Amino acid sequence: MAKVAREMVEKAGVDVEKLLELLVKNASAELTTYYYYTILRFNLIGLEGEGVKEIAETARIEDRNHFEALVPRIYELDGKLPENMVEFHDISACKPARLPENPRDVMAILTVLVNAERCAVRGYTEICNLTAGKDHRTYDLSLAILNEEIEHESWFSEFLGEGPSGHFLRRGETSPFVSKFLR
Repeated sequence: MAKVAREMVEKAGVDVEKLLELLVKNASAELTTYYYYTILRFNLIGLEGEGVKEIAETARIEDRNHFEALVPRIYELDGKLPENMVEFHDISACKPARLPENPRDVMAILTVLVNAERCAVRGYTEICNLTAGKDHRTYDLSLAILNEEIEHESWFSEFLGEGPSGHFLRRGETSPFVSKFLR
């Protein structure tokens, strides 16, 4: 544990226990989303589904990367993950991105995907607001994740016909904002 890291964040006026709670809940959301997106992606079939599958896969992999990037910061601040996976699942900041009742309904799957991303955008915005100007490392990490979550939302939103976003699918590159935290 990086004692000075926690000390400096506390001295800057951040409620570290609240921050840790948010980080752990968002880490849970990332890992559970990775799991549920795996199921959703496998059900994206047919002409409509195949067009979404690659984007869902990119978001899935990046959510796993977000989890991997968050965990070290949690421990640096003297936090920890729950020892029980069921407990970890159940504290997720976002509701499970479960397969809709009709697993062949691509629009329903897209709605699940976009709602999961919107929850993530809200969560990382809250962490950024809490840490801005006070906890530079957590802010930088959360902002990087927020940038990727906004792109995920825009991809799924476009498929739902909500309008153009100006964002493009990344080819051959995942987690361009978060990758520096994975080294």
